[in-house]
Amino acid sequence: MASDQQARAQASAITPGRPSPGTEPAPTDRVLALFGGHRLSPGQRRIAQYITDHLTEAAFLSITDLAERAGVSQPSVTRFASSVGFSGYPALREALQPIALSAAAPLAPGTDGESRRNELQAAVDAEIENLEQLRRGLADTGRVLELGRELARSTPLTVLGLRISASLAEYFSYAARRIHPDVRTVTRGGSVAYDALFQSREAGGSWVLAFAMPRHAKENLAAIRAARSTGLKVALITDLALGPLTDEADVTLSAATGSRLVFDSYAAPGVLSAALLQAMADAAPQRTQSRLEGYEQAAELHDFFLED
Repeated sequence: MASDQQARAQASAITPGRPSPGTEPAPTDRVLALFGGHRLSPGQRRIAQYITDHLTEAAFLSITDLAERAGVSQPSVTRFASSVGFSGYPALREALQPIALSAAAPLAPGTDGESRRNELQAAVDAEIENLEQLRRGLADTGRVLELGRELARSTPLTVLGLRISASLAEYFSYAARRIHPDVRTVTRGGSVAYDALFQSREAGGSWVLAFAMPRHAKENLAAIRAARSTGLKVALITDLALGPLTDEADVTLSAATGSRLVFDSYAAPGVLSAALLQAMADAAPQRTQSRLEGYEQAAELHDFFLED
């Protein structure tokens, strides 16, 4: 955990707004620099968002008043201060106050409110950077293409996603069923997950594709270990580069999540999932064409969709 002195020093760091050298970062960016680089829970993000949105007021509130206005408990504020590198709320407030005073000062000549980007735009900017990182990582397509071939061969193919990761697993499974004959989705942990994984292996499956997004639950790790215990190989899509989840996986593809809002956003993991689906489709082109044509015929016959 960073010391109070280190965290205060971060307040002057240049953050995603990227002002030119010699330009003082905007107060909002200085506050975000205090909170950046820390994995915060949704409740803690509410506190961070309230402070950012009401900086000139929040920096001078007591812990009781801040907790009430942010809609959290006083212990939550204390834990938040500790999570972002301070010994307690008084130390955090001490770091915030000079930033708040600079925010309250009149704008310098030749500047306007555009330098104070709103938080929604900042969240989009962060996701754009996540996509840029993914783009750079996909310069070498070998690992994605090879994994696509392996997943295409696995029949059945099991897709695992628990808690918040269930939405990504459902998306991948929905699309994969159009090009693969047997896709099984597991979105419940515990013995239910083990049963599904065991049955998949008994039916001849060789791979499970697991999604693991923050916050990383212990049941994610248990399910991945259960998959390996049945003899399945594990491909993992996550935001992590290191850790117990990646240690258990045979192949790991990483994509950063957006964490600037109360709940994470998944632009980069979504694009990575679509790229892996493309690799699966290309790995078995005749099967892909046959299944897609069959689906289109069924869609037309049963009138699935509205006319564009």
